[in-house]
Amino acid sequence: MRALVLEDVAKFEVRDLPAPPVGSRDVLIRIGSVGICGTDLHIFHGLANYHRDKNGRQVPLKESPQVLGHEFYGTVESVGEDVLKCKPGDKVIADQVLNCHSKARVPLCEYCETGDSHQCAYLEELGITGPPGAFADLVSIPETNVVVTPPDISLSMGAVIEPFACVLHACDRVERSKCRYEFGGRHPIRHILITGAGPSGLFFVQYLRNVRKFDGQIFVSDMRASRLAMARKLGGTPLDARTCDVISEIDQRTKGEMIHYWIEASGAAPVFDFVSRAMRHQGTFLYYGSGHAGRDVGCMVPFQFMEVNMVTSCGASGGFEADGTPVVYRKSMECLRQKLVDLESLLTHRYAQLPELQKAFSQDATSEEFIKGAWVRNSAS
Repeated sequence: MRALVLEDVAKFEVRDLPAPPVGSRDVLIRIGSVGICGTDLHIFHGLANYHRDKNGRQVPLKESPQVLGHEFYGTVESVGEDVLKCKPGDKVIADQVLNCHSKARVPLCEYCETGDSHQCAYLEELGITGPPGAFADLVSIPETNVVVTPPDISLSMGAVIEPFACVLHACDRVERSKCRYEFGGRHPIRHILITGAGPSGLFFVQYLRNVRKFDGQIFVSDMRASRLAMARKLGGTPLDARTCDVISEIDQRTKGEMIHYWIEASGAAPVFDFVSRAMRHQGTFLYYGSGHAGRDVGCMVPFQFMEVNMVTSCGASGGFEADGTPVVYRKSMECLRQKLVDLESLLTHRYAQLPELQKAFSQDATSEEFIKGAWVRNSAS
């Protein structure tokens, strides 16, 4: 099979690799589409490395090249002898996190037992921590990680189910937390700020407007005109950080009440410098974006002083269905099927051939008009 292999920082090569093995509980998936995630970009540019050996040492790409890609959708090619819930020809999405259920581990670790499988004590992630991901013709994964999809899921829709599931998981963590300001509570959330109008930030806008039915202010701050235009179209109030004083605008538009709920989806370190000026005391801060290079722990002092309720979130995995399959992915898929959200419109760049993904990483992702890209395979690729 062909695969796009990251041999070193910013160095891809298309290789011929053996097809992945298929165990008795595994499903072999022929990839139909796969989204490009910010995590993929971080790994490509050398800003992150989640592959560690048993002693916790980061394993360099030169020592162990990686196949990235974890937001995938495809067709079942073959199944192991013990697989019961899907068959060749079925269309499927998959949770890339290998957890206790995936490995048939008994007893379950404390995280999988409570439905927090993304924190599994024995976690591995396809395309992130070492096991090969979906920038390839084929992927093998345990059947418990697979959700069979209805025929109306298109290739491009399949590529955005995982990232929206991450947003659902994050929002669930916030709404299960004990916060002063809540949706419809004694102290209702009226003003929300989303920093970063990339795909995740825009997914949050759609969740809040169309799934959560929030009708208050949603400010969206970014530095790219195309993303701000999309934020406005989706129901946000865009704030161009290049041309306006974001804090003054929020102060004026909220009549000094400021922000009850802040979703940080940019990964930009200077965001932390504005917390004390933009947030209401005991507001909620969702730490979603990653990166934030250039700040030390001292930037957290305002969080302590203001008693900010900070919620962190990572990934999409959550609870399980009765058969052990991931419930958050099914919820994400249903939001798309019911047209509560329009995520495909955010796929500004689609690549029909696997080798074209190299251009996505090295050039397109930094362009003004880029929001999200995906390999949406054509029949000839």
